[in-house]
Amino acid sequence: MGSSKQYAIESWRKQKLQEVKQLVHGTEGLTSSVLQQEAGMIQRALESDWDVLSENIGLWVPDEVIHQEHNDKPEDEEEPEEEVLPGRPLPPECHAELHADYGGAAVRWGLTHHKESAADCCQACLDQAKYAKPGEKKCNIWVYCPSETGCYSPDIYEHKNQECWLKHAEKPKLNFKDKYSDWYRDSHPNAPLIVPWVSGVFYKDVEATSADTFDEALLTT
Repeated sequence: MGSSKQYAIESWRKQKLQEVKQLVHGTEGLTSSVLQQEAGMIQRALESDWDVLSENIGLWVPDEVIHQEHNDKPEDEEEPEEEVLPGRPLPPECHAELHADYGGAAVRWGLTHHKESAADCCQACLDQAKYAKPGEKKCNIWVYCPSETGCYSPDIYEHKNQECWLKHAEKPKLNFKDKYSDWYRDSHPNAPLIVPWVSGVFYKDVEATSADTFDEALLTT
């Protein structure tokens, strides 16, 4: 792109220089000494002072444009650390999603069902599904509050640390993910910016994942 612009500008300069030279040397029949003097000034500008003139009038194009990436991040600013949930690690079988709140019919209320870790909450969901009686809904969604200060929810209850909600839904759907939107926070002033819950969904029959398999996964994590 730069070379084509340079070629066009240089062609224009040579053409104008030739026209001015014709005026200066009288080939075009200049009758005014003032016009001839101005033509001489233009000739000098197009010849010896061209680099300065082209830059002043915005026609200068560099031979090579070097793009450099600039890091505007302050030197003392550290990279955000990867979030680590308290308690034993969560194995992949739990399908954990940080800052996620799934809806569903509660098969075990978290208000009175607390677990020490998200992994324990996931285990409780698997156990409930495995030992559910005929006709009972089986847990396929677990929602856990890892925050020591509790977790926000738009209902009337005060949700505390270590609440473990076991839920069931034929087609699991997210209530909230990552951040509460601006319009939601405008209508719910108590809502924080970040969704505090951590959740996991079993999209297949949870009976296929036995408690023994889960414990083995925990030991190897």
